[in-house]
Amino acid sequence: VQLQASGGGLVQAGGSLRLSCAASGSIFSINDIGWYRQAPGKQRELVATIASGGSTSYADSVKGRFSISTDSAKNTVYLQMNSLKPEDTAVYYCNAGGLRQTADAHITDFRSWGPGTLVTVSS
Repeated sequence: VQLQASGGGLVQAGGSLRLSCAASGSIFSINDIGWYRQAPGKQRELVATIASGGSTSYADSVKGRFSISTDSAKNTVYLQMNSLKPEDTAVYYCNAGGLRQTADAHITDFRSWGPGTLVTVSS
């Protein structure tokens, strides 16, 4: 399963960006999909995730500013980021887990990462 993210860029503090991540491949079902980020010199951290039933989880640092949503028909997840701060600067990675169909028609689980998209927030 491949993940392709888009929407990163440079924005001033207080501005907004929307990230998108589309999953493709022999997807049987997606159980959870979301976003992580890694700032320079720091460990990768959870930003927000959404489960197939719709439940969401956010890092405390982004609650009230970021919103995660999905378009299940398109296997796409979005991250709306408002009131951006310089400390939100990082490479944002899409991550998804679920079930996929193999070439011989078996069902197996997957966990995939996208290549990352850079978000830079200037002060």
